[in-house]
Amino acid sequence: MDYTPIAMFAVTFAALLAGYPVALTLGGVALLFALVGILTGAFSVGDLGFMPGRLFGTITNQTLVAVPLFVFMGVMLEKTRLAEGLLESLSSLLRRFRGGLAITVVLVGMLMAASTGIVGATVVTMGLMSLPTMLKQGYQPSLATGTICATGTLGQIIPPSIALVLLGDVLSNAYQQAQLSMGIFAPKAVSVGDLFAGALMPGLLLVVFYLLYVMGKGFFDPQSMPAAADEDAPDINLTKTFTSLLPPLTLIVAVLGSILGGWATPTEAAGVGAVGALGLAIAYRRCTIRMLREVCDSTLATTAMVFFILIGASIFSLVFRGYGGDDLVHTWFENMPGGMWGALAIVMLVIFLLGFILDFIEITFVVVPIVGPVLLAMGMDPVWLGVLIAVNLQTSFLTPPFGFALFYLRGVTPPDVPTTAIYRGVVPFIIMQLVLLGVLLFWPSLATWLPSVIYG
Repeated sequence: MDYTPIAMFAVTFAALLAGYPVALTLGGVALLFALVGILTGAFSVGDLGFMPGRLFGTITNQTLVAVPLFVFMGVMLEKTRLAEGLLESLSSLLRRFRGGLAITVVLVGMLMAASTGIVGATVVTMGLMSLPTMLKQGYQPSLATGTICATGTLGQIIPPSIALVLLGDVLSNAYQQAQLSMGIFAPKAVSVGDLFAGALMPGLLLVVFYLLYVMGKGFFDPQSMPAAADEDAPDINLTKTFTSLLPPLTLIVAVLGSILGGWATPTEAAGVGAVGALGLAIAYRRCTIRMLREVCDSTLATTAMVFFILIGASIFSLVFRGYGGDDLVHTWFENMPGGMWGALAIVMLVIFLLGFILDFIEITFVVVPIVGPVLLAMGMDPVWLGVLIAVNLQTSFLTPPFGFALFYLRGVTPPDVPTTAIYRGVVPFIIMQLVLLGVLLFWPSLATWLPSVIYG
């Protein structure tokens, strides 16, 4: 058996750990191995002839058009500080109650996750907005940082999430490959909308877990989250609260509802979200030429990064398959103890560990196309598998000592809050996410029920 594909992975991860850019590493290592293989006769030069078609298909993929539109929507809502106004308004209602500020952080973080879909942006924004207030009110540093960190990772699982858009597109291709390998030449399709519907119930259940934990913590350990004194709590203004809550909530419902209702594709709904976010910025008189330029620059940078990585991953997977890497993975999984469940356990463990050093974009574009077709050919539901991967990555991004969310929050945390406090604070939330993973494993209909009701 040729173990060259394994060597490709080893060299790639060594280069990544050395600090080389992800996209250049993926494409460069693949082309280097292809060149060596051509010179030694181990790789067919004709396989590289498929590269232009693959790259053209990537760039013209209609589903991926949703990526810059969703990024634009999220960045616009962040720059216009609508989320900050929402946090202030809700805190005026709940801060007099014990744990009210933490509940506000979870609720606002959930809405931000649904509107931005970017873990780093949500964690940093919530850290800047709410952490100083929570510490000033007397919250335990570990509880405050843990709540913010965990809430920020909801952008990984709550739709409309960029991670789900990319994962849905990759799983759609993997599902078709799996069916063709089984001799099904009229394959069924799975869409990004299916994954959105499948992730909605688990995402909301996780929010309920967070809220129950915060309320329980306030009841059993009242000193960890004191209520605000009357002179510190802002006056309640129902009109301001309603006007702050309605615009972002309406935008999220319009985007997600149009997808789940079948009235629009994710790409079309992303266009609605982008235009809606711009309209809100204009309506609230927060849209200036300078701010619009900053939003467009940020959107362009993020979109270019995503597609550059996708191009590098496409070249990598082409060379990987040219060396028979997909057959190697298939053989390993077939001979693995435990069959489908053993293979799933290994894949989940590998993805969890890779989440320490790779972002969800690289894992989605590199790992999922390789293991996805094999797992789906074993009989797994694609929506269920996609939600499992999303929750698994969310847990990985929150786990010390290498979780990305921890680094994002550490960058905006006051120096007097030790890093160990952040680590202690996220432990209960990691346990809740692992519980959600267990529920999904033993009750797959939590992810598959809603898509079956909506789309049949």
